[in-house]
Amino acid sequence: MNVETTEINGFLIDAFNQYDLEEGKTQGTCPLCSSSRKASNQKTKCASYDWERGLGTCHNCNTTFQLHTYQRKGASEKVYVRPGVDTIMKVDTKVEEWFKSRGISKTTLDNLRVSEGKEWMPQTGQSENTIRFNYFMGDQLINIKYRDGRKNFKLFKGAEKIFYNINSVVGYDSCIIVEGEMDVLAFHEAGVKNVISVPNGATLNSNNLDYLDNCIDYFEDKTKIVLAVDADEAGQSLRQEFIRRLGAEVCFLVDFNGCKDANEYLLEHGPKKLIKVIDSAIQVPLEGVSTLKDVEDELKDFVINGFKPGFQIGIDNFDKIFSTYTAQFITVTGIPSSGKSDFVDQMVVGYNKNYQWKTAFASPENHPVYLHAHKLMRKVWGTMPKSSEIDGAKWKEVTEHVNDNFFFIDMDKYNLDAVLRKGAELVKRKGIKCLVIDPFNKVRQADASGDVNVYTLEYLSKIEVFAKKYDVLVIVVAHPTKMYKDKEGKMEEPTMYNIKGGGEWYDASYHGLLVHRDYEAKTTKVKVLKVKFQNLGENGAEAHFTWEPRSGSYIPAAVAQDSPMPWD
Repeated sequence: MNVETTEINGFLIDAFNQYDLEEGKTQGTCPLCSSSRKASNQKTKCASYDWERGLGTCHNCNTTFQLHTYQRKGASEKVYVRPGVDTIMKVDTKVEEWFKSRGISKTTLDNLRVSEGKEWMPQTGQSENTIRFNYFMGDQLINIKYRDGRKNFKLFKGAEKIFYNINSVVGYDSCIIVEGEMDVLAFHEAGVKNVISVPNGATLNSNNLDYLDNCIDYFEDKTKIVLAVDADEAGQSLRQEFIRRLGAEVCFLVDFNGCKDANEYLLEHGPKKLIKVIDSAIQVPLEGVSTLKDVEDELKDFVINGFKPGFQIGIDNFDKIFSTYTAQFITVTGIPSSGKSDFVDQMVVGYNKNYQWKTAFASPENHPVYLHAHKLMRKVWGTMPKSSEIDGAKWKEVTEHVNDNFFFIDMDKYNLDAVLRKGAELVKRKGIKCLVIDPFNKVRQADASGDVNVYTLEYLSKIEVFAKKYDVLVIVVAHPTKMYKDKEGKMEEPTMYNIKGGGEWYDASYHGLLVHRDYEAKTTKVKVLKVKFQNLGENGAEAHFTWEPRSGSYIPAAVAQDSPMPWD
């Protein structure tokens, strides 16, 4: 390779030959495992080097590594490993026969560049013969899905996640989304070309659709998106997330009439009827109008299982007294410097850990942004990062996680309508499930009414509409009006009625929380001021915490109870 080369695959090289390997050689030792092998094997040439692609492959530890380090093209862009095109080999007769048994012809395999080859599979711990579904974007091979004979799967390590067959939707005003590569092949067999698959199936309640984030621009011109995912619970959960992200107005739903997926339907009914299934796809029910049929599945689930459990943050003493659903909003109040913002940060970090929720912040008082990001880093990391750890493995892991899961809406002048528009954009492009407004009085309405009660009602109504439309949990931090000290000199605890426009806050909020600091006891309590549904919490219940400064987190605290009276 020409040492003067500064770019590979569109990424600028930061450090050429980061492991100081013998330059120009195509084979040598592995920088990851050779030093840990027996002394007699440490100099064995177990790795191949591809300087043009900037990749090395070890045949001993079965690991692909980057020969160089790269600069990011932008703040949110990652550097991904890309597989080599030399891995594409046509399937042999035996594999071809297996596909034939699934209703897939050799022509379809060739058209979609399905291949096979040996690959180490972590599920079996050895090299297996695999079918390879090759993921192209334009002319670039971006990823590979491997499938062995035992139906084990894996994606190419470190590669970017995209939809399978994404090139096929270019130039169409419609597309079909399925849950597996075999379903793409099934539709191709029926003559339907503009069909794509998610790369890693569906997981119940998973909202981490990074492949959608990476391909979102492909859907900008689509007026019809047919969701033909699996009929199981995980598939239906995935379907709802697509509707939320892409918009109900363009989404159509497929019923496979008792079949699990498109490939099973092809085998049972043939290609012509598979096309008819797509033609008969129904649009997502009209927003704002429901019939019993629209909610029949939810009705059946309620009759069988009762109320669904609420979402929790993962702190036991708080989870015992409070949980929530999405499509709702929580009002958090407390006197200044009581720790409201820190507790809200801890809530969304907990939701992220438990459910992979992404969060956007409209937090004018949490500036500059890097300090807010640092607070989140500490909570994710579990401690205060040291200067010596900058750019280390843990630093890179945590910063990347915060970068991918938390977004900061940064405006010169915060306006509620503009914040909600940006929130809607982040739902579509990043899949956020939580929006924090902190505090509400710094995120104003442009057309504020003179009547504080009318203004508050209009403000909260807009938040409620946003939460319901995008199935997002909104957390609003609201300062109380001036508070006074009691006879003992302690600051009174505010309620939701102490917020400006208080009656409307209590009536409109789904939930209310108080964060109140006891400076003498050095504890902070979180009190439930309101829960809309009693299965989600207990009005008046309290959880007590101490502050752990290194992680910037609240730790459950034991609070002494009053001594029992003699007659108790």
